[in-house]
Amino acid sequence: MNERPSDAAAPGPAGLPGFTPAEVPVTDPYPHYHRYRTAAPVHLAADGSYYVFGHAEVAQVLSGRRDYVRGPVPARIPQDCPHLSRTVANWMVFMDPPEHTRVRALVSRSFTPRTVQALRPRIRRIAARLAEQLADTLAGHGEADLVAGFAAPLPVLVISELLGVPERDRDWFRARALDLEQATSSRTGRRADGFALAEAAAGELDAYFRAELRRPGRADRGDLIGLMLRHGAGLSEDTLVGTCVHLLTAGHETTTNLLAKGLLALLAHPGQLAALRSGLLPPAAAVEELVRYDPPVQMITRRARERDVLAGRTIPAGSKLVLVLGSANRDPAHFPHPDRLDLARDTHRHCGFGTGIHYCVGAPLARAEAELGLAALLARIPRPALSTRSAEPLRYARDLVFHGPSRLMLQGD
Repeated sequence: MNERPSDAAAPGPAGLPGFTPAEVPVTDPYPHYHRYRTAAPVHLAADGSYYVFGHAEVAQVLSGRRDYVRGPVPARIPQDCPHLSRTVANWMVFMDPPEHTRVRALVSRSFTPRTVQALRPRIRRIAARLAEQLADTLAGHGEADLVAGFAAPLPVLVISELLGVPERDRDWFRARALDLEQATSSRTGRRADGFALAEAAAGELDAYFRAELRRPGRADRGDLIGLMLRHGAGLSEDTLVGTCVHLLTAGHETTTNLLAKGLLALLAHPGQLAALRSGLLPPAAAVEELVRYDPPVQMITRRARERDVLAGRTIPAGSKLVLVLGSANRDPAHFPHPDRLDLARDTHRHCGFGTGIHYCVGAPLARAEAELGLAALLARIPRPALSTRSAEPLRYARDLVFHGPSRLMLQGD
């Protein structure tokens, strides 16, 4: 039986109320994180969840030194969404060893530094084409939406290349990925028909990938689907289909946010932007600082299988922990002057991609997409700026977990 927390009804330390994500300003959550992290790095919310804000404590949970697991698939998916439930149940992100180990080992074959290095010319070509189209829109209309025109399509086009999806299907894939996002548990701005949209998208993607997996000769191709068919012996078709859908959706939203927020951070720090453009700073290192400064995933969840102590606070077995990566990356105990963007900073052990056995398997690809994507943008649009034509040039999605703008209107010279 799980231990019951003795202070579940207690307010936060130093007179702060219990942490509630819905009350955090989505446009800039960092001052809110700072207040809680300074008072105490671990807080107990009214629902019994422990929010972990300090870098040392987040790293402790993710390091694997104690038994923390991802926990079960969220039970909040409606019963009338069978395709969505089955798809999500087979996502690697909700697996624990040994299933997680087997699926991760399979997928990792396509995300090694060597594989990503070979993919860089294709990423560069895709980014250059999208940047050209965005520049044409700027020239014709005086402004253009970075998210819709560049940051969102780039990762979908790249992951489609990896999966071996024909180019003619890629707009369709992007639309299905956007519909699936309506089921995101942290999305407070979900449409009234959001789950119905996500269920329909899950069903269509399920049918698409099952047909691909069963296609004669499909295992002989050199893409990721072919690799999974050749090396995924013992994994069910449901697992292979779920993995394909997971790669499509996970790589889409997170990299979109990384690109959009990365450029937004550079626009707010023109000196750093000038240093990056000058070539004096290694682009790869700059991407690491952009991820640390404003990570695309702000929070992840774990569950404690056994009792633990974090920052002097007892965590009973069975407790749900929400690790606030965005706060850990701004912890001055680990990063001096953490609210300052410094592209030359030592970002060792930032939490933007997680750590431990659940370290983001797509991190090498995300880094390459951000590096080459930003380079293509700055080459084609040398002096981007937030548009002054729009009444609302910047709009954030109402989601504090998968965090980033849904609209970012740019103007050029």
